[in-house]
Amino acid sequence: MPDKTVIITTLNEAWATRNTMIDLFLESFGLGINTTRFLDHLLIVALDQNSYDRCISIHSHCFELKTDGVDFSGEKIFNSPDYLRMMWRRIDFLRQVLEEGYSFLFSDADIMWFRDPFPYISPDADIQVACDKYLGQPNSLRNRANGGFLFARANKRTINFYKYWYLAKEVFPGMHDQDVLNKIKRDNALKEFGLRLQFFDTKFISGFCQLSNDFEVIVTMHANCCYGLQNKLDDLRQMLTDWKRFRSMTPSMKRFGRPTWAAPKACLTSWNMVH
Repeated sequence: MPDKTVIITTLNEAWATRNTMIDLFLESFGLGINTTRFLDHLLIVALDQNSYDRCISIHSHCFELKTDGVDFSGEKIFNSPDYLRMMWRRIDFLRQVLEEGYSFLFSDADIMWFRDPFPYISPDADIQVACDKYLGQPNSLRNRANGGFLFARANKRTINFYKYWYLAKEVFPGMHDQDVLNKIKRDNALKEFGLRLQFFDTKFISGFCQLSNDFEVIVTMHANCCYGLQNKLDDLRQMLTDWKRFRSMTPSMKRFGRPTWAAPKACLTSWNMVH
């Protein structure tokens, strides 16, 4: 793992409840291939007191990020006002991490880790971000970014970018940080910063929006394109079951029966009802 690099996720009470999202997230590190070691480098940023209390009971590295006058504890519906405030608080915090000289790999807690993602980070990228839709070229700005899985290298260019990204919420009021990212990724300001932006291939850094079925190379799986905590939990639990089944297969079993995902189902139903 690169020096002065930390893995970061954020957590609120709704995702910290026992046998819910944070437990699945941590479990995936134990089920992945040589991924348990990353737990020593994982910082869980708790957004409320209850999630912090739960964090320190299950993990070694926890940080309580307090925001005066805001309650981040309950389940935040996608794009609701509280959800947006929570997401933008995250962006501001990540800028502070960069200013302290630490590079980071940010991962939403609804992402399952199956393999080491660091070999897939380009040495030429200041920022490399996952995609809802990947169109085949890592440098193409036509790729649809998803900020739930993002690597940022600590330098002046990324610090300036995070400041610009955070301020852009005033230009696009009521918009999710991810939607704002997709708005500003073509801005001239990014060229002036000299920012080198790249995108992860969904064959490896995958998600429900554009599912990779190649168990032999899959690195992470994100419960994106999904509404509702319970739907995410149902499908991710099934994903872990499918992954464990794959890991138990012998080479001859794999030759005679290609493994497939039994999920997502609940998430696709929830997403299609809205779109």
